[in-house]
Amino acid sequence: MSDEESTKEERILRVMKRVLTGVAKDTYTRPGHRHPLSDDTVNDIRNCLALITTREMELNEAAGRSMEHRPRFVDEPRNSVVVPLTPPDPKDKDKH
Repeated sequence: MSDEESTKEERILRVMKRVLTGVAKDTYTRPGHRHPLSDDTVNDIRNCLALITTREMELNEAAGRSMEHRPRFVDEPRNSVVVPLTPPDPKDKDKH
């Protein structure tokens, strides 16, 4: 969805999510090392991301949009195959 199609609230949520995940990535600490953020701050970030996701789902549902759309590579194989189901033509029966 482009910014032109998004509401102001959707754009705000998208930016907030990007900032919070950026903070999480920038402060990543290897296991066994002390994290620079307090446990309370880490939990607050998790809670904020959960609230953002919930609100995004509500907005998408209200707008009739699916949350299943994800970016794909052009050469990425599809998970599903569409098989057309049409009844056989009785004329083709004589050909076999």
